[in-house]
Amino acid sequence: MRPAAALIFTWLWVLVACSPAEPTYQWKLPPGFPEPDVPADNPMSDAKVALGRKLFYDPNLSANQVQACASCHQQAFAFAQPTAVAVGSTGELHRRNSLALVNVAYNATLTWANPKLTKLEQQLLIPLFGEHPIELGINSHDTEVLARFSGDDYAPLFKAAFGDDAASFERIVMALASFVRSLVSFDSPFDRYAYQMQDDALSESAKRGMAMFFSEQLECHHCHGGFNFSQSSRHAEQTLMLRPFHNTGLYDEDERGAYPKSDQGLYEVTGQLRDMGNFRAPTLRNVAYSAPYMHDGSVKTLSEVIELYAAGGRSQGRDNPHKSVFIKGFIISEEQKQDLLAFLHSLTDDNFLTNPAHAQP
Repeated sequence: MRPAAALIFTWLWVLVACSPAEPTYQWKLPPGFPEPDVPADNPMSDAKVALGRKLFYDPNLSANQVQACASCHQQAFAFAQPTAVAVGSTGELHRRNSLALVNVAYNATLTWANPKLTKLEQQLLIPLFGEHPIELGINSHDTEVLARFSGDDYAPLFKAAFGDDAASFERIVMALASFVRSLVSFDSPFDRYAYQMQDDALSESAKRGMAMFFSEQLECHHCHGGFNFSQSSRHAEQTLMLRPFHNTGLYDEDERGAYPKSDQGLYEVTGQLRDMGNFRAPTLRNVAYSAPYMHDGSVKTLSEVIELYAAGGRSQGRDNPHKSVFIKGFIISEEQKQDLLAFLHSLTDDNFLTNPAHAQP
């Protein structure tokens, strides 16, 4: 190698070797768990998570300054809301139940029934700017709302996250997405039993319930499978994607399978009859705290959920021709029902529900 070339090579090597490395976000995952599949144009960082956390709890993000993201996604309820349906910042009732934000970083699809929404950065535009229904109601108030985040409270956070203190909705969305992705939950009694090999982490009742959950008699695991207890999962090592939408036999308005016109699920997106009443099977992690259940919040308790599936659906919905083949009904005793409930409760991660790092800053 020529002396000049050698000198340049040495200088470049020193520059690379001595330059500070890009900060790497540390996922709080059990050993061996795959990291979520994060978009390349919005990599995780502690600074973005911190900014997103503050924004998540700030009612200034709604046009009328009365609601924050956290109004409908409350930590004590697994970042869901203990009401049948969500209520927007203007008091408008929504048609769907607020989904729990548990391990959303692993979700392959977002919302109850839209296969096209696959990135948080896409989905967040709906609560921020959507008009039918109104959630935070920023649309037509964008200049006014954005101005609220240009002051001294936020300038250091924007600078730490993005290199300068300029506030923009693009950066707000990226930060919110980063915070929501950081909400991972893998410290339940089930996790300690299954992944940390602590045999006493589950009660004998919960172990019996787990055996039923994964049995072909009850079929639960077909729609709520994998480490996230949901078919709608994606991570850096996954290659197979399953169809995550199902009709669980809640309704049959015309004896031909119609769901109420107010919400017909995936059918509204695809127009295909086979998708009538199909909704995404959500994760069951922390499910004991995310009541009420189903897309419309029409089932109040986990006990009622088990009864509904044992019956093969609800009233006329049992005969819905579009109902999933896995909702066929089953017979269990009261003791077995309690065992199944014990297992579902074992999916509760108490630290996730109380972790100060996820709470209002």
